[in-house]
Amino acid sequence: MSSKKVVKSFYESDLANDVTMVSKHFHKDCELHWTSSQGFTLLNYDDIETFFEGTRQSYNSLRFEFTHFIASGVFVTTRHTLFGFTIENPYIETTIAHFSTIWEVKDDKLYRGFEISQQADETDKKSIKSYREIKL
Repeated sequence: MSSKKVVKSFYESDLANDVTMVSKHFHKDCELHWTSSQGFTLLNYDDIETFFEGTRQSYNSLRFEFTHFIASGVFVTTRHTLFGFTIENPYIETTIAHFSTIWEVKDDKLYRGFEISQQADETDKKSIKSYREIKL
């Protein structure tokens, strides 16, 4: 499978409900280097499992909207916005955050990720417009 297909498969999976999602998509030796508004976090396979356990407790569904999805060999770069329906408010989709991620794929699984995220500000029209301009 191409690296782009591996990454696309991850983003198209049911992250909010599929308990097997991490084992299907992440290499056992994976690392996610994530810089967010909370600072830098380095996650390994077990940390990612724990993270998505929390995700399943908070969200009914999640979806991604991409502006960029670029592949070069084993590397795939994405720029996207994450949206979700929370358990507390299941009828209103919330814009959660904007992400830029570089994935390295190994053995048809996500092996290394370098991610930067920031909370979405739906009142900032320029930012929202920037993330609505699809450049796939």
